[in-house]
Amino acid sequence: MGHVAANKDNLIKRVKRIAGQIQALERELEADADCAKTLHLVAATRGAINGLMEEIIEDHARAHVADPSLNAEQRSQGVEELLEAIRRYSK
Repeated sequence: MGHVAANKDNLIKRVKRIAGQIQALERELEADADCAKTLHLVAATRGAINGLMEEIIEDHARAHVADPSLNAEQRSQGVEELLEAIRRYSK
């Protein structure tokens, strides 16, 4: 998965920010924080995860579906992998 490796540092930074958001959410819940603040943290975390997912989906589509050097079988496999990830994510 060379396309992920090429962007690895940025993806890891995003994941670490998401982990920090999750930790902040845990602290707020443990501290019986105001529900509005907790909802904000959940929404922000979800947005960050959605952004990460969108970036990886785009990279996958470009590298495994739209790349003109791929044959039909490779493109078909790329599409199936992408659809399976989207199905799992949308549940």
